[in-house]
Amino acid sequence: MWQQQLERRLAQQRQRGLWRQRLALAPLPDHRVDDGRQRLCDFAGNDYLGLARDPRLAEAQAEGARRYGAGGGASHLVSGHLEPHHVLEERLASLTGRPRALLFSTGYMANLSVLQVLGDGYMQIFHDRLNHASLLDGARLGNARSRRFHHRDVDDLARLLARSRNDAPRLVVSDGVFSMDGDIADIAALVQTSQRFNACLMIDDAHGIGVTGDDGSGCVGPRFGTDQVPVLMGTLGKAMGSAGAFVAGDNDLVEALIQFARPYIYTTAQPPGVACATLRALDILEKEPEHRQRLHYNIRYWRNSADQLGLPLTPSLTPIQPVLLGNSQRVMQWGHALRDSGFLVGAIREPTVPSGQARLRITLSAAHTHVQIDALLDALARLAITAPFDTEPAS
Repeated sequence: MWQQQLERRLAQQRQRGLWRQRLALAPLPDHRVDDGRQRLCDFAGNDYLGLARDPRLAEAQAEGARRYGAGGGASHLVSGHLEPHHVLEERLASLTGRPRALLFSTGYMANLSVLQVLGDGYMQIFHDRLNHASLLDGARLGNARSRRFHHRDVDDLARLLARSRNDAPRLVVSDGVFSMDGDIADIAALVQTSQRFNACLMIDDAHGIGVTGDDGSGCVGPRFGTDQVPVLMGTLGKAMGSAGAFVAGDNDLVEALIQFARPYIYTTAQPPGVACATLRALDILEKEPEHRQRLHYNIRYWRNSADQLGLPLTPSLTPIQPVLLGNSQRVMQWGHALRDSGFLVGAIREPTVPSGQARLRITLSAAHTHVQIDALLDALARLAITAPFDTEPAS
């Protein structure tokens, strides 16, 4: 019976054109990969500063493994919390201007932990409509009542907060940089609205850490204090080029996560070599701002050229640069055509984005050259002629 149910669901997934496939890739120099058939320029990943393949991170990870072992060996609360984990938490707290930070193995786990601990049966949670799936799943894990406000619409948020119960705690949750659109939350407005209604504010800054802010501290960083944004989550597998995540806040928040967060308590600690690689990435972020400067130069270069071609972009000033095509079939057609032309891009369809808003999710890196960006733009220009995007605009 259960096998028939799985077969039915899988068949429906294929019929709807939503079948997902993995690629077995081999990394190459110059931000390229080999898929076993051809060499592709990678415009799909989140290695925003080009650090994932930096040999200094690889050497730091190898040295960490030689010194501390290949794995943590146990959870943080047993015997897996090693010296590099402790030092990394202190560095992340300093970067974000928070009293403490707590290290997690993945961003998904970090969000599940926070929402599970804060989102008990009494908490009322208010999500931006385009928040990451892990935030929504965390609220379900905490058995909290959730409402969703219109994307980046603080007036709609204020309306929902005004209609909510005054005798129950309230938590406002938003991405910092939205992963599919690339736009940035209005942190100041969220702070003001949350404080007006005595609500706690959580920001998931997974795509902002290392990219935004004058020092790469993200959308929040020290500019907004712990009293304004009490809960801050960031990831380390994107701009930082390694793996893992963290939650930063005051002492009570971190201690509550250590004591009560099931995804934290019952998980083996991150391999210590990964923590060592992240520490090296933080050194590079601090001492070599040219990586971040080159990334933002690439973003401006891309947008100026794409605007001249009339590509349907979102108003994003981050490395996430979607090309809105609307129709899922067209997105897959363009994605396959770009791959045949030597480019790897994300073809994003429902349910990751709403129906009618399928897009190519193009991501830029400091490691991209203008020659590579120009070649991608040329390929997109050819597709716009042979398979136009304006016959069914995104809704």
